[in-house]
Amino acid sequence: MAEDEINERHNEKARKRQAAKARIMADKTQEKGLLIVHTGKGKGKSTAAFGMVCRALGHGMKVGIVQFIKGGWATGEKAVYSAFPGQIEHKVMGEGFTWDTQDRARDIAWARAGWDEVKRMIADPDIAMVVADELNIALRYEYLPVEEVVAGLRNRSAMKHVIVTGRNAPEALTEAADLVTEMVQVKHPFRSGVKAQRGIEF
Repeated sequence: MAEDEINERHNEKARKRQAAKARIMADKTQEKGLLIVHTGKGKGKSTAAFGMVCRALGHGMKVGIVQFIKGGWATGEKAVYSAFPGQIEHKVMGEGFTWDTQDRARDIAWARAGWDEVKRMIADPDIAMVVADELNIALRYEYLPVEEVVAGLRNRSAMKHVIVTGRNAPEALTEAADLVTEMVQVKHPFRSGVKAQRGIEF
């Protein structure tokens, strides 16, 4: 087959795909605040959420971030957020992984304080997007009642975006969500002896 013929066939397929896409998009006119869940065993749940934060900041939106479980690490994203003092609120509400704290009562208290911050941010009309990073972990260990959290996330203003991250998202949360992405681990350098590194994990 001649190159010109190959190109024309390709172009014709592209035109058909464009027309089909236009038909699909024609009735997609609704705008609403989304409840987004990033879960699964694969890496990238928080990273994907922080990518959305970057987009929101680029559009001049105000963002609130509450990090559950994670302690006061000197993360790269925290340094970036400090450059947007009027546009972003970032709260670290934990003392580290549960195997480090070894104090369930304190972990529960931190989770409750974190959830109170999430609710405050959701109620703030100036904040367009709220990230509840690793909230799923707090739910998995029953530091917070799933029913209360799902009800609080449902009961938000129509245009408020909320992103929840962490492994083992409960079924009630995924059912309530508008968008659920499960990260699947195919390969991870940790299993080959590579430690967490700046710019990748933190």
